Amino acid sequence: MELTTVWFSLIAILWIGYFVLEGFDFGVGMLLPVIGRSNAERRVLINTIGPVWDGNEVWLLVAGGATFAAFPEWYATLFSGFYLPLLLILVALIVRGVAFEYRHKRDDAQWQRRWDLAIIIGSAVPAVLWGVAFANILRGVPIDADMEYTGGFFNLLNPYALVGGAATLLLFLTHGAVFISLKTSGRVREHARRLATRLGAAAAVVTVVFLGWTQLDTGTVASAVAFAAAAVALLLGLLAVLSGRDGWSFVGTFLAIGLGVGGLFLALFPDVMPTTLADGTGLTTTNAAATAYTLKIMTVVAVIFTPLVLAYQAWTYWVFRRRISVDHIPAPLPTPTGQ
Repeated sequence: MELTTVWFSLIAILWIGYFVLEGFDFGVGMLLPVIGRSNAERRVLINTIGPVWDGNEVWLLVAGGATFAAFPEWYATLFSGFYLPLLLILVALIVRGVAFEYRHKRDDAQWQRRWDLAIIIGSAVPAVLWGVAFANILRGVPIDADMEYTGGFFNLLNPYALVGGAATLLLFLTHGAVFISLKTSGRVREHARRLATRLGAAAAVVTVVFLGWTQLDTGTVASAVAFAAAAVALLLGLLAVLSGRDGWSFVGTFLAIGLGVGGLFLALFPDVMPTTLADGTGLTTTNAAATAYTLKIMTVVAVIFTPLVLAYQAWTYWVFRRRISVDHIPAPLPTPTGQ
């Protein structure tokens, strides 16, 4: 196997890891006002992802860094052409991260509501825009003979891309609800389970439309198999929700998102960013790649450090594996008087 194919596969795996892990983070953040009826319940929801959300974002950083090093032409065209949506995603992630850190700094209801809103928006914006961005990569965008994006922001808001954004939004909401049911107990868990079935039904419809559209336009036999497996995994996950088997339901949504994203990369290969212009030059794993020497060095580094990162993150999830409830949330300290 050529190193360009190896690194395309590794980048695909990094994006799969990001979506299946950060996906439930986004879902929990967006469901904060829906499931969290009281401040204690909202704190429970935030605490389910508190130990892991920043580690999950590492997958995005590594995916971006790997793309920059392995396929610099892809990185340059992608980040220049998708500058505004990627900037919006970056700002949303920054605001969301700050909100997690600052929400508990003051025991004031209005202060906490404002940061809750920042978490909701900071989770919803990437959940939609990542789907829009990937859909445009698959569909193709106007790239000229110099490998430069020649379209505008509104070129990206086409019907196919908007369906892709709706699919990722609903899938992440479902994934988040399932994760909440896995990590909590009591009323929060029961509410999350009920919500997961409704969200899952909507996610299944929109996702089937998006993946079917993708398969008709750019699909391969391999992508068709992956998409079919993703649909089966989502269905089995929702059935597990109905039977109260939280662990299996999370495995189902986890696999559904992972197989779906994997199928998108299978449908894209060997392109990395096709062009819609007749006289343009689309980017492939060949013409967008770095030198062979660079890829060799990167491969050695990846072989050494990737297992270490995976082991550390697995250990983190194992340590924080137990369920939590409002009983684990300490009561607020009484307000001092006479001051």
